[in-house]
Amino acid sequence: MDYLQRAKYFRTKKRLGQNFLINSEVITDIIEYANLTKDDVVLEIGAGVGFVTEQLIKHAGKVIAVELDEEAVKELGKLSAENLEIVHKDILKTDISELAAGKKIKIVANIPYYITSPILAHLLGEIDDLHNKNRECISEIILMVQEEVARRIVATEKSQGKQYGLLTILAQFWAECSLLRIVGQRSFYPAPKVTSALVKLKINEKPRLQLSDYTHFRKTIKASFGQRRKNIKNSLVNGGFDKVKVQTALKNLNIDENVRGESLSIEAFGKLSEELCKLK
Repeated sequence: MDYLQRAKYFRTKKRLGQNFLINSEVITDIIEYANLTKDDVVLEIGAGVGFVTEQLIKHAGKVIAVELDEEAVKELGKLSAENLEIVHKDILKTDISELAAGKKIKIVANIPYYITSPILAHLLGEIDDLHNKNRECISEIILMVQEEVARRIVATEKSQGKQYGLLTILAQFWAECSLLRIVGQRSFYPAPKVTSALVKLKINEKPRLQLSDYTHFRKTIKASFGQRRKNIKNSLVNGGFDKVKVQTALKNLNIDENVRGESLSIEAFGKLSEELCKLK
């Protein structure tokens, strides 16, 4: 029985954002992108009824499948593999470091798109969370997301439209991010209304920038993107920064106060934050 027929036997739940991946080619790609060996421990988020899981257990030393849906958990139990641990829990309420048990793990995730940002924040921690226990036990993440979100994760200050923003900086502050492939709507059952994409986040040991005050940096970028249509000076002032100090910092760094925040690189934001710190 193919994946589509198997998926139709299961009553999917819209409230949980369930869209099962049924494209065998994409599943094969996920396994290849993860570059698994028998030494690897994989944490699968949103395992569903196990289409990806049953391939992961063939290649990894251990697979920890986290799934919220009780009926899906019962289906996963039918795999009965010695190297499979099933965790019936909400990933946002799960201590990943506890499951990792001191080992570096790889994450494979096909998640409900409406909670992508909260899950990324749960995996990576915030920008000023320098010793996040979840992030410190993860080596890399293979993540299925909405294409629009994937474009935001891998964006730069030169990207078109509104792709570059807070999500970009959070992801790239802690990881090397790459878009692996686009995944069409028919690769899922039920088919979502949007195109999807696979992204890879290879976690770095250190943050992208070395700063004196990471909380101040977080405040700076939050204010800079708080009102996208305003220029960088007005965005910072409206975000609680002193107008004179903002003007002075921008002048010292030769940044045109009329540009928008989305035109500044992550490194430029780091310099701006540090300059504003000096002027406190």
